Amino acid sequence: MAEVTAPIELEERKTGKDLYSYQKGAISKIFNRFEEAAEDYHILYQLPTGGGKTVIFSEIVRQYLKHHKKKVLVMTHRVELCKQTSGMLTEFGVTNKVVDSTANLDDQGKYSCFVAMVETLNNRLNDDKLDISDIGLVIIDEAHYNSFTKLFKFFEKSFILGVTATPLSSNMKLPMKDNYNELIVGETIESLIENEFLSRAKTYSYNVGLTSLVVGSNGDYTVKSSEDLYTNMQMLSKLLQAYEERSKGKKTLIFNNGINTSIHVYETFKAAGYPIAHLDNTATKKERALLLKWFKETPHAILTSVSILTTGFDEPTVDTIILNRATKSLTLYYQMIGRGSRILKNKSTFNVIDLGNNFHRFGPWGADLDWQQIFRSPNFYLEKLLNDEELESNFSYEMPDTLRVQFKNSPDVSFDIKQTYLDSIKNRESTKVVLERSLEHHAKICVENSEDVYDALDLAKQLGDDIDFRLQRYTKCISKSTHNFMDWLRNDYRVKLRLFLRDNFDELFEKIHGRPPEE
Repeated sequence: MAEVTAPIELEERKTGKDLYSYQKGAISKIFNRFEEAAEDYHILYQLPTGGGKTVIFSEIVRQYLKHHKKKVLVMTHRVELCKQTSGMLTEFGVTNKVVDSTANLDDQGKYSCFVAMVETLNNRLNDDKLDISDIGLVIIDEAHYNSFTKLFKFFEKSFILGVTATPLSSNMKLPMKDNYNELIVGETIESLIENEFLSRAKTYSYNVGLTSLVVGSNGDYTVKSSEDLYTNMQMLSKLLQAYEERSKGKKTLIFNNGINTSIHVYETFKAAGYPIAHLDNTATKKERALLLKWFKETPHAILTSVSILTTGFDEPTVDTIILNRATKSLTLYYQMIGRGSRILKNKSTFNVIDLGNNFHRFGPWGADLDWQQIFRSPNFYLEKLLNDEELESNFSYEMPDTLRVQFKNSPDVSFDIKQTYLDSIKNRESTKVVLERSLEHHAKICVENSEDVYDALDLAKQLGDDIDFRLQRYTKCISKSTHNFMDWLRNDYRVKLRLFLRDNFDELFEKIHGRPPEE
């Protein structure tokens, strides 16, 4: 039974029309650059998720229209963001028209501000249905999506302001420096945390073998290879274990790479008796609204989803983000974690559970990244990132705290497979001795913490994750890691460990404890 805690008060900090000092400073800096530059100047503004990018550019629109006789166009990449942006502009006193697929543009002459989704706008412009001759300022939300670049040709005499949390293009063949003259960097995540605008992330990383994943044409892991890995029982068990260790009884948002994975997660948690719902892009607007209402109002709710909530979704009551996927996208990494960073009156921290080695790949959320260098030399930054094999070569198995207590009599429960393998090669021994010595070590720590053979056998059953970790290391050393071989090896090792304990328990016990086991 999860411990019952007091529900978080739904009381966010002030937003709306009240601007913070750093937001006012950003607005002044952006306007100063536009005043100094040519009429077709392009600025990219970076600010972390939760820093108030929409507030900032809504005030920029208000001031621009107040001091200029030209119009403004705001572009987004999703229909939900269109509606949210339109609502925020309205709060700032800016009358605007949403240009969606059903919009009647007969009255467009009455408006000085338009909000449009990129694909819809592209169609309207190619059909010559929207008059853009008087657009002086174009604002692009989530500017890292390269889908916007095809529209730049229509605005060759307009100021363009792109806003993003991560100035790294979603397509490395279209770097942002090719479309923007300069980058203005806003407040850091650490600064926003220190000044109580964002919550601090507490990250728990669980090492996962990712070498079976395949990178697709978009530069990220394919859905199919991710589904194959994250829907197997071992990974689902690891996810459930991680939740129970770090987030049980807390409102949790789980990100997956694939609908089937999310459904498997839903079924796993449902079977374990936890309040969970699944959301993907096949849900209707009504279904989505009802589900998000349930998630908001249910204190210990778990929501498993597929990318759909990475942008345009703000739920401050989220306590834990679980990355049940791996990504090679720095932007996606920051977006997913950012969903938990909203601050409340009694929420200053949130948990991040990483099951995709993302923390090892990108570093801590909020690390002091040099955004200017990333903007100018994106390939240099990406080339420095470790690949999965390099990441995993640095891993060491860490026994969970709850399990480590049961092995409290063992000062060291770790075993270096790679070094044992190298020693065997050096000594011209068969590589099979690596597993034999590993098995002997497992037997030793089981006996060290047991009074009889039944205790030892019970402890051996709980070493599954450690066994699998060692076997993965071993198969990498011998360059043989097919699924069939791994399945056979897992079963064979466990059977041999049980037999070894039964046959050698008395001898091991007396050697370790200096006395025979009690009858």
